[in-house]
Amino acid sequence: MRYKLLLAYRGTRYHGWQQQALLPTYKGTPPPPGCGIPTVQETLAAAIGMVVGHPVTVVASSRTDTGVHAKGQIAHFDTDQINIPAENIRRATNHKLPDDILIRGIEPVPAEFNAITAATSKRYQYFIWNALDRNPFATDLSWHRWQTLDIPAMKAAAAHFVGQHDFASFARPRHDRFSTVRTVTSCSIHARGPQVVMGIEGAGFLWNMVRIIVGTTVEVGLGRFSPDDIPKMLAAKTRKAAGSTAPPQGLYLQWIKTS
Repeated sequence: MRYKLLLAYRGTRYHGWQQQALLPTYKGTPPPPGCGIPTVQETLAAAIGMVVGHPVTVVASSRTDTGVHAKGQIAHFDTDQINIPAENIRRATNHKLPDDILIRGIEPVPAEFNAITAATSKRYQYFIWNALDRNPFATDLSWHRWQTLDIPAMKAAAAHFVGQHDFASFARPRHDRFSTVRTVTSCSIHARGPQVVMGIEGAGFLWNMVRIIVGTTVEVGLGRFSPDDIPKMLAAKTRKAAGSTAPPQGLYLQWIKTS
């Protein structure tokens, strides 16, 4: 039986989604013997495995980076324990998971369902705390920018990202993708008090693409770039043409639509 999962997690304590081996360069707290460094995938697979009674591999639609959060990650896993009701698997696994990872939903799906290839659209949110003082209750959940941001300029910049473009200037080098052409269907800015939220939706994204878009848009808000510089950056097709990369802690995978 294959199950589809809807997941939420706070990525602060994890080195991203993807399971990773323990390397000599790792500086954190040593993991238990036989385990890799702390990742969402390994933590979730271990908890599910204890419930179903055998090792499982959990495959996610999006491999979030270190420190990035998710509200609506999609994943799947297989088990031969078909006698356990799906909701019981969800509840029992949540009981074994740390409090920063949650299975929000579970449902049986056909064996050919694949969380990676079934993803048709994704939306990311990025939270900025724009106030003189930082928010001590959300330092790992938002990016603190104390300078006043020009929100209208940021909105004008965001509009230039919508459509099909070559986003080579907005991808981390060595992204290992044959094509850097992507389609962004929505790119919006909403500000309420000190909280500024940027939302970006598309069929797929390059490595660090969303964070580079956010970092560049914030630099527009600071007056370092003009909104009209964005088309020039896109046309340049080189990472050096765009702005900085926003830090990971403000980024959330909001939802994924699947076929």
